[in-house]
Amino acid sequence: MRQLDKKKSAVQHVVITVDYEGQRIDNFLITRLHGLPKSRIYRMLRKGEVRVNSKRITPFYRLKAEDKVRLPPVFLQERAEQAPPSKTTAALLSGRILYEDEDLLIINKPSGMSVHVGSTVRMGVIEAMRHMYPKLVHLELAHRLDSETSGCLILAKKRRVLRELHELMRAGEVTKLYWALTKGKWKKSELLVDMPLHKHYEEGGKHVVKVDQKGKSAMTGFRSLMIFKQAALMEAKLYTGRTHQIRVHAQYQGHPIAGDDRYGDSEFNKHTRDLGLKRMFLHARSIDFILPSTARRITVVAPLDPELEMIIKKFESQG
Repeated sequence: MRQLDKKKSAVQHVVITVDYEGQRIDNFLITRLHGLPKSRIYRMLRKGEVRVNSKRITPFYRLKAEDKVRLPPVFLQERAEQAPPSKTTAALLSGRILYEDEDLLIINKPSGMSVHVGSTVRMGVIEAMRHMYPKLVHLELAHRLDSETSGCLILAKKRRVLRELHELMRAGEVTKLYWALTKGKWKKSELLVDMPLHKHYEEGGKHVVKVDQKGKSAMTGFRSLMIFKQAALMEAKLYTGRTHQIRVHAQYQGHPIAGDDRYGDSEFNKHTRDLGLKRMFLHARSIDFILPSTARRITVVAPLDPELEMIIKKFESQG
């Protein structure tokens, strides 16, 4: 990026270089802001405070080389140097690396840890990993997982690799499988959920996703792995990548995910909590893709955390 405007208290303009070509404007802003609430970023986009080539754009606009991005003064607020992750956090993440080569990292993200900083999050996975890999100046998240979701999370070490991964995801050439413990028993007719989703912003910037015909197309395939008296362990395959997609589609079918405080069932959540589940049972179990530049097929499986294994055994013992 080339800075054209260097005043710290004025509007700034940035010219996009080829390294950032193809990245969505919202992801570009989230990375550049390092901690400004996402609700504020999306509000600036809606109000036209951020513009590209003097025009309003949506959060889904993909940057092109030589695009001129207008950044409002809020981008120029000075921030304190971020402290490194604690030794405990660094050891935790180091122990959860599932795959690494010269192009990317795949970790088994722990539940309860956000992938990046936010208004209430001082350090996320990407910030911690950047401290742990200081020489990887282009280390970026290739996608996201909810804070309470564990499992496979890809980090790209190079801008070229990040663009490749984004293109693969747009083309549906990355297979992501999730495991979820859901309420009740599914019928065969419920196993493919093809319902549009719409993200609603509420007071304070919190968002809730709902099935809405005005929303974006979303499709999730579910497959039964284990069936219990009151629940089922399901495998979910994403055909699209909408926010909270698996959680909302499962809820819409009447089978909310155990431990889901936003879309879940309170009685089911209490039952699983009494059994020892202190988190949401949603786990990014595996990821599979071929990276075009190397023609290498990468297949990674993230083991379940002991807490999830324990809950499965308790449901098995109930029948």
